[in-house]
Amino acid sequence: MGRLFVIIFMLAQVLTGRAQGNSELAPDTLRHAEEAVPDSDTLRYLGAELDSDTLHIHESAAKTDSAKMAKLPRNWSTWKPNPQRALWLALVLPGAGQIYNRKYWKLPIFYGGFMGCIYALSWNNMMYKDYSQAYIDIMDDDPATASYNKFLHLGVQITDANKSRYQEIFKGRKDKYRRWRDMSIFVMIGIYALSVIDAYVDAELSEFDISKDLSLEVRPAVIPNRMGGGGNPLQAQSVGLSCFLNF
Repeated sequence: MGRLFVIIFMLAQVLTGRAQGNSELAPDTLRHAEEAVPDSDTLRYLGAELDSDTLHIHESAAKTDSAKMAKLPRNWSTWKPNPQRALWLALVLPGAGQIYNRKYWKLPIFYGGFMGCIYALSWNNMMYKDYSQAYIDIMDDDPATASYNKFLHLGVQITDANKSRYQEIFKGRKDKYRRWRDMSIFVMIGIYALSVIDAYVDAELSEFDISKDLSLEVRPAVIPNRMGGGGNPLQAQSVGLSCFLNF
């Protein structure tokens, strides 16, 4: 019994020492574990840093994609003009709609028409002013005002016998050049309107199907007469042309 008691006492001391040792180590171990775990502020900071880095990565990727898209050349074979843009460009600047539609061969036609109208306008306006002044001078009785003499042939003079006839001549020419001057203005406005209409219609019809599947064929045909021809076989039918449109 004595030996058994001693053995039990020694085992109790050993177990008590281990428990104390574990209890002494536990606070240090827990403290290190708590220090290793980040707090809520640190977690929020780390999350914000991660979100900002992710945002910067996405922005960099978006910029790279936009730069790549900007560097891609335009495929002119599949490009289609916008009718509204072509209309406004033609309204602002004559010929700009044709340039936008890439129909450069039309520019000499329209600009040639504009230049011709401008020249005709300036010429007719100059002649109108000269004949107007000559008509005014020939209608008054002041001999000092005789600008009409530059329109007379060499050796011809205006006297009382032919003065009325020349008055009618100068009046008619004055009215004629004024009419031609006004007509030049209207023709120039018409060319401007035609350039605007052409730019819009050309852009609108840019998507019109003109492939080889479309065809128009004209054939001779025998058309029956609705009246019957009165029993005459020659009048019961008529010869004509028929049109076939294939899509």
